[in-house]
Amino acid sequence: MALMRGFLGAKKILSRSVTATTPKGFLAVYVGEDQVQKKRYMVPVSYLNQPSFQALLSKSEEVFGFDHPMGGLTIPCPEDAFISVTSAL
Repeated sequence: MALMRGFLGAKKILSRSVTATTPKGFLAVYVGEDQVQKKRYMVPVSYLNQPSFQALLSKSEEVFGFDHPMGGLTIPCPEDAFISVTSAL
């Protein structure tokens, strides 16, 4: 019983820390061509409907499929290209 309470308490703490790092209405993406140095960006979920952002996601799917090595959505493009696309949205 104590183990179950401990598990539930840990689950609450982890869910709070995940929520705190990724605000509601946003998603985290990792951007960069180098496997070692990728930067994490928070983008509004509304970007998912934009054709230019969808093109970036299609490139990601071609390169990684659904197996993202960073544990999150990875967009394999130069950082300046990502910033250019998202700043136009």
